[in-house]
Amino acid sequence: MHNTLTEHARCIYGDEYRPTPECDQEHQEHYFTEELTFADADAILAMLRELSPHRVDGQLPVWVRNLSYRLVLLQRPDDPTLMREAAENLWLHGPDWDDIAADLVRRADALDNEDPLGR
Repeated sequence: MHNTLTEHARCIYGDEYRPTPECDQEHQEHYFTEELTFADADAILAMLRELSPHRVDGQLPVWVRNLSYRLVLLQRPDDPTLMREAAENLWLHGPDWDDIAADLVRRADALDNEDPLGR
């Protein structure tokens, strides 16, 4: 049994920086997808940062990265730093998502420019 989302992802997709651990489980991607879907933002970010620490590397499929950032942003919708990180990920794997990435940056800029006192 995997103790973390990161361990589960590493078993399925491998790790560019470490050997894939021995595992006696049969891996079916839909079980990982279910775990990812209901994971909290911290677990998802830990997986992304450990398995793709420089964003351009790692063996996570593009769809896993995109879904991961989408799920994190749903949980943290007002985090401009995460919006920019997600945008960078989309630009790396675009151009299909360039308009979405640009919108994320616009939203992040707008959040950064908001008056904290609401004026």
